[in-house]
Amino acid sequence: MSRCRVPVQHLINTDWLKAVGFESSDPNFSVRPDGSVYAEQEVANLSEPIQFMVTARGGHDPHIWETTVKLALFGHQPSVPVSQVNIYKLVIKFPRKHQKSSSANGLRRQKRDWVIPPINVPENSRGPFPQMLVRIRSDQDLEKGIRYSITGAGADQPPIDVYNIDPVHGKMFVTRPLDREERASYHLRAHAVDMNGNKVESPIDLYIYVIDMNDNRPEFQNQVYNGSVAEGSKPGTLVMKVTANDSDDDTTANGMVRYRILSQTPHMPIPNMFTINSETGDIFTMAAGLDREKVSQYIIIVQATDMEGNLNFGLSNTATALISVTDINDNPPELTARTFSGEVPENSVNVVVANLTVIDRDQPHSPNWAAQYRIASGDPQGHFLIRTNPVNNDGMVTVVKPVDYEQNRAFMLTVIVSNKAPLASGIQSSLQSSAGVTISVQDVNESPVFPTNPKSIRFEEGVPAGTTLTVFAAQDPDLFIQQTVRYSKLSDPANWLRINRTNGQITTMAVLDRESMYVRNNIYEATFLAADNGSPPASGTGTLQIHLIDVNDNAPVMMPKEAQLCERANPRSKVNITASDADADPHVGPFVFELPSYPPSIRRNWTISRISGDYAQLRLRIPYLDAEVYDVPIIVSDSGNPPLSNRSIIKVKVCPCDDNGDCTTTGAVAAAGLGTGAIIAILICIIILLILVLVFVMWMKRREKERQAKPLLIDPEDDVRDNILKYDEEGGGEEDQDYDLSQLQQPESVEHIISKPVGVRRVDERPIIAESQYPVRPSLPHPGDIGDFINDGLRAADNDPTAPPYDSLLVFDYEGSGSTAGSVSSLNSSSSGDQDYDYLNDWGPRFKKLADLYGGGEDD
Repeated sequence: MSRCRVPVQHLINTDWLKAVGFESSDPNFSVRPDGSVYAEQEVANLSEPIQFMVTARGGHDPHIWETTVKLALFGHQPSVPVSQVNIYKLVIKFPRKHQKSSSANGLRRQKRDWVIPPINVPENSRGPFPQMLVRIRSDQDLEKGIRYSITGAGADQPPIDVYNIDPVHGKMFVTRPLDREERASYHLRAHAVDMNGNKVESPIDLYIYVIDMNDNRPEFQNQVYNGSVAEGSKPGTLVMKVTANDSDDDTTANGMVRYRILSQTPHMPIPNMFTINSETGDIFTMAAGLDREKVSQYIIIVQATDMEGNLNFGLSNTATALISVTDINDNPPELTARTFSGEVPENSVNVVVANLTVIDRDQPHSPNWAAQYRIASGDPQGHFLIRTNPVNNDGMVTVVKPVDYEQNRAFMLTVIVSNKAPLASGIQSSLQSSAGVTISVQDVNESPVFPTNPKSIRFEEGVPAGTTLTVFAAQDPDLFIQQTVRYSKLSDPANWLRINRTNGQITTMAVLDRESMYVRNNIYEATFLAADNGSPPASGTGTLQIHLIDVNDNAPVMMPKEAQLCERANPRSKVNITASDADADPHVGPFVFELPSYPPSIRRNWTISRISGDYAQLRLRIPYLDAEVYDVPIIVSDSGNPPLSNRSIIKVKVCPCDDNGDCTTTGAVAAAGLGTGAIIAILICIIILLILVLVFVMWMKRREKERQAKPLLIDPEDDVRDNILKYDEEGGGEEDQDYDLSQLQQPESVEHIISKPVGVRRVDERPIIAESQYPVRPSLPHPGDIGDFINDGLRAADNDPTAPPYDSLLVFDYEGSGSTAGSVSSLNSSSSGDQDYDYLNDWGPRFKKLADLYGGGEDD
């Protein structure tokens, strides 16, 4: 027989523990003196709870205590042997508290407190409710009426009414299922009072613990976990961690979670590439062989189970772990061929001449995949450079320095390719990481080249026309082609030079002048063109620089041209003069200044003295000279060999001066050659001019005033003609004109029309003679008839001697017998009787005139 020792919860006095005896009402179960309940025989299953009474008797106490024991499985699991069942006490009889006198010495025995064990209640009980948990009794309930009550959270405090008690019998009940995850324990106090509300017993503490049931599945923090591991990692490498939480009690098996891997996709290279720590959820590599180029990602299904992983009783949940295999540089780049070829025209730059293709199985667009190309040999002068195409990793062989067909007709390059990132440890470079590249150079027609460009020569200025200066010839770089070179002039600013078409000889066409505006810093530049007869033709340019050597061919020029002096000689009255020379050293200063000997009055009245090599001073030789303007000639000579001289005139105004030696205003005017009479005449002319301007202004104002005061010819209220009004003009419109506007209206006299010469006719007037004289136009006029008709009317108006001297309105035709349109006089009103037009008065001031004409008022 299988037996299980299970502690039963009961009320016993600790001092009487050894003296208490227990009896079970169910023969299948027995209770030992220490309170342990044993099954006397094996119980097949506990599909229904088993309940029996246990009686406790004290050795020296005639009173009996009773309690009810109820046996059930955790979670109501069927078919579980009783040896695996915990026993819960649902009913407790409140112990009798008593006092007993000793028979020996007559002393009163002290009342002792009872130890109340905690009450364990499983969560999620199915009832029925209310379900009794414990019965509380006072040992005085036989002597007087007792009322029982409970207080605390779950009774009279939130959550309210979870527990209640029968106030008469002391039975405490639970009213609904409990949830340990919501509240794990309750602390209540039991009270006993008499019918008057007086306390009979001290309050008893009741502790109720909610026994956990496995009613919560483990929950993963994420449904999908992302991790990574480098390819080629060793077994035991940590990959990632998954975590699941169980709301059940983690101190019991209900909340103890264990992990395991359910599946791995794909199964390459083996189905069990990863393992998981069952307690922590850490995922490790289990085997070697991770290769990103074969499998870049694994999908792992992880299961978390409580009850310490017991698959029969535990609850489970799953999550997905995505493990990415990260790339390492374990694949060197490999060129797709052992040899490549290309061609390049000579003298080309930045042209791709060959394309190298490469294969790399590492992660695209990563440093492990990106290729780098290097020219190992075959290009000592650095004509080529290999750039990497970032899109497809190809190597583009590019010309960065022009190649010359006459020097190298082909290049044999050795190219090595590698990755930006170094290869992983233990990986060797592939034999396909190098290749040969053959570049053929194509011959093209090259431009002729001047060996010295620019070419510089030295000549003295002033060489005559026809002088041969030099031969400026070009060379054709195409050594293997016989071609002819011809020369021409591109730029010759002063048109001084000529070049021989066949041999490039330079001759002069005019005299070379260093002082020309086309010469900069003594250098004259000309540009020439050399062109061959190749296919296609090619040409080159060359610059000739002529350094002109200065000769003394420019006489000095004196400055200034005008000056002032006081009429009386004094130390401060002087004129400083200098000179300028277009030549260069040594054909310029020091200059020599002197006065001519003729006429004699020059040296008699003036004197000149040298201050420095470039400056001199002019003074009066005599003490007084009349105020006037004098032309003083001065001869200036440079220092050339031979020297050149120039006779210059300086106008000196001699005038009276003030105490400071400055010319006075009157003196300056007098010195300018104007007498008193001339000055008065000028002032009179100015006054007359001002008077004329004033008179003209007054006349214009008077004319304007008369024009504004002129009355209107026609009252606007009576003028029913259509007029064109211009609003953005100065003046008052038609009323502002001097001519008579009545000429525009129908003339009342016809004498001027009758007296017109024959052949002159204006069509802007009503005909007063026989209408037959007007030409009758056909009913279907020619398309050009209207234009001719208008032109005839304009011509007649222009030639009419009686026409007014201003533009007038031309009426080109009147309806009548002479018009193809006929007369409108035959049109009559369709009204058979008189019509009332009084409503026109209600249309406002704009229709007042019409209302007066047709209104038919009393005035009519």
